Amino acid sequence: MKAKRLYFFLVLAFMVSSVKAQDLLDILDKERKDTLRYAEATFKFSRISFGHSVQTRKDGTLDVFITNRFWNTPADRSQSFFVDRLSTRFALEYGVSDRLMFGVGGTTFDGRFDSFLKYKLVKQRVDGNGSPFSLSLFQNASYFSESLSGSRYDAISSGRFSFTTQLLVAKKITPKFSLQVSPTFIHRGLVYGPEDPQNHFAVGFGGRYKLGAHVSFVSEYYYVANPLKSIDTYGPFSIGVNWELSDVMLQFMLTNAVSTVEDAFIAQTRNNFNFKNPNLNFGFNFTYTFHLKNKLKRKK
Repeated sequence: MKAKRLYFFLVLAFMVSSVKAQDLLDILDKERKDTLRYAEATFKFSRISFGHSVQTRKDGTLDVFITNRFWNTPADRSQSFFVDRLSTRFALEYGVSDRLMFGVGGTTFDGRFDSFLKYKLVKQRVDGNGSPFSLSLFQNASYFSESLSGSRYDAISSGRFSFTTQLLVAKKITPKFSLQVSPTFIHRGLVYGPEDPQNHFAVGFGGRYKLGAHVSFVSEYYYVANPLKSIDTYGPFSIGVNWELSDVMLQFMLTNAVSTVEDAFIAQTRNNFNFKNPNLNFGFNFTYTFHLKNKLKRKK
């Protein structure tokens, strides 16, 4: 009799423990689904190549961002040892939160000073229950500091400001392949001729294909619906490779865009993409990341 009671209690204890274990597994499974429901690293960095991606930086992350463009001119004489022309932009970019980042920078070649805000509105869900896309809103303001005798607003300080607004729409289609479409509105303060529009509508297309653990192939193109009339302009295009090394991001590209500020390279790229000087230039971006909140570094 005692053996039967012991056997009964053992069976009952086993059943109770099995139910509790199953409940625990269900809870863990639900928590695991919650942590994996959003697409991560649609683009590995805040830029695809020259244009902004849907990605924002983590809370407390400070990027020292340096962009360089090198190109030659058709002139017989070279004006430097390595290349004829060089444009460099120095910037600091900070993640206020996981969704909001801002940055400030200045460019040597065309004397532009700029700042921006970018906010991630929607994150892509991978379980099919939410948004199939990631959405970010980007707002830029730039100031052109160099003298322009041909501009109608050369003497007016307020006329030197330009503004760029973008809705960045991206989707991580596979673990290796991501695409982005960027409807863009640009208001330029400077007007070179009465026939030139001050407001431009453009759409950008960008893609990333992951080649390895830290290397990816990227490309971008912008189409401008109503370009400038007084000068010939072309849509900026780039092909390149992004290489991530711990806290360093290296971006190499071939592009026809000289400037690195949105209103300039989208609406005012004067060279077509081909192998004639100065139409093709080499671009190199260098970014070093500081983790101002130690918890970010420990999680990696």
